[in-house]
Amino acid sequence: MQGESVRERKEALAALGPVLPGSISRQWNVCGKAGCRCKDPRRPQKHGPYYQLSFTVGGRSSTLFLKARDVAAARQCIRRYRRLRDLNARLVAAYVALARREGVARFGEAQ
Repeated sequence: MQGESVRERKEALAALGPVLPGSISRQWNVCGKAGCRCKDPRRPQKHGPYYQLSFTVGGRSSTLFLKARDVAAARQCIRRYRRLRDLNARLVAAYVALARREGVARFGEAQ
């Protein structure tokens, strides 16, 4: 996107909507109940699927369990987060180009 202005990049960032970092995994598990279907010796049927969002924010890793109905929305937020990172890198590049072209004193003015 050669030639994008700082303003255009800021507008694109503002229009993103909610974002979430990370990735989603699908899991099944075995419970602790004796005689449960998940422990059937012939045809065990694990519980699940369960969905989990794993992410790192501020250098700290964490997870968030998701309801099945929320998985599609969470995937959209993850896509937006990836777009946010891309747009942020482009915004920084635009500021560097502006500083080279017009000097850093220009940053005191509203963009």
